[in-house]
Amino acid sequence: MPGPVIVLVRPQLGENIGKAARAMLNFGLTELRLVKPRDGWPNPSAGPSAAGADIVLDQAKVFETTADAVADCQHVYATTVRKRGVTKPVVAPDEAARLMHSETGRHAILFGREASGLGTDDVALARYILTVPINPEFGSLNLAQAVILTAYEWSRIGREFNADIDLVQPTAEDETLPPAPQSELEGLINHFEQLLDPRGYFLPEARSDVTRRTLRSVLTKPNWNHLEVRTLRGILTTLGRDRRD
Repeated sequence: MPGPVIVLVRPQLGENIGKAARAMLNFGLTELRLVKPRDGWPNPSAGPSAAGADIVLDQAKVFETTADAVADCQHVYATTVRKRGVTKPVVAPDEAARLMHSETGRHAILFGREASGLGTDDVALARYILTVPINPEFGSLNLAQAVILTAYEWSRIGREFNADIDLVQPTAEDETLPPAPQSELEGLINHFEQLLDPRGYFLPEARSDVTRRTLRSVLTKPNWNHLEVRTLRGILTTLGRDRRD
């Protein structure tokens, strides 16, 4: 299994990006994606803090939106300790790590900016909420600490999986289709919105954003596969046709 993609959403300080890269490489993760870093990229402050994790920084990719950053990923985890009115499965780092080693497809972990964490729209993209069961009276993890917790659990659970690996190849009957990538889910969500908007589904206007987020939450439940998404798109296309067609 390839390691999860680490996505830093609107990070503020180059030093923190460097520290996150250092935390990643300590446990074998190298794919870093940045969404609109405040001070631009590359950032000269990141290198010294990375303490030699140059391969992570050199290969880091920058994206304009969080949706773009996870478009090729089938499993997206949003790290947050706050309830945001979005109903999604909640997993701890060890549970998330087991999913990363057992579920096929690309996995991405979203980390929000230092001051305020992930925004509601960022969390809405995820299929899981990833939260750390820390002291409820002092829930203060910095960005690098959050990254190193998830990276460590991915590494630890990976060692367990490798120790217990079954060398017998699965039969065709055992194989299942992998989950659809985020880009296909975005297409499905947009398709729903295009058909529902003219029919007033998102009215009243004051509730429009909440209704759209709820629809997104339903459609980003875990493990829609490519065939299921294609089937739903076909149904929507048929429903959207004029009867005379």
